Amino acid sequence: MSERQAPEIHGILRRHMIKVPESIQRASGIKIFGKLIRSLVFTTDVAVIRNINANAVIAVYPFTPQPAITNALMSVADVPVFCGIGGGITGGKRVVNLGRHAEFEGAIGVVVNAPTPNDTIIRLKEALDIPVVVTIAHEHDDFKGRLEAGVDIFNVSGAARTADIIKVIRDKYPDVPIIATGGDRDETILKTIEAGANAITFTPPTPGQLFKGIMEKYRIAEDRKS
Repeated sequence: MSERQAPEIHGILRRHMIKVPESIQRASGIKIFGKLIRSLVFTTDVAVIRNINANAVIAVYPFTPQPAITNALMSVADVPVFCGIGGGITGGKRVVNLGRHAEFEGAIGVVVNAPTPNDTIIRLKEALDIPVVVTIAHEHDDFKGRLEAGVDIFNVSGAARTADIIKVIRDKYPDVPIIATGGDRDETILKTIEAGANAITFTPPTPGQLFKGIMEKYRIAEDRKS
């Protein structure tokens, strides 16, 4: 019997939905609480979150984490959300409290940034029953210490060196779950997957970029009428 293709249903009002690259489907995925996650959209834009076909959201932002932001994200997302809770400048007890709040709001996991001390991770693991994700930015990071502290998932974000960092991790820890940035091209996404990433973070175009294309179509249509 030939393999059946999944039926796909489209709508008129949501036909402008952003689609993540198909190449991400080559990743193994990470199964969390029964949900298989291969693609994550890196955004805090609520309109993008409602109009993209990624399996999950990774909401990390360059400001002090705030419960109000977590509330807003969780209220609009129809897929699992990994919430950023700081860990560098925002540390200690505040990070733990932010983690508790994210869990109570329904986040599937929390993300701490690269400078987070291992003792903060230990405290998070004692307080939470959702995965703790730590961002990895360099191949000389303390992978062993992170895992001993209880980190569940590595989030590798090393720009052009991402695939190389993943290879270093995989040589020592073949089974640790890895989320990684893969860029927006099939070539770099597949390179990241081949290096050992289980799930890929996709940075979508901004609303401004999307509007540019839409407005160009409107102008062309008006020019044809005149």
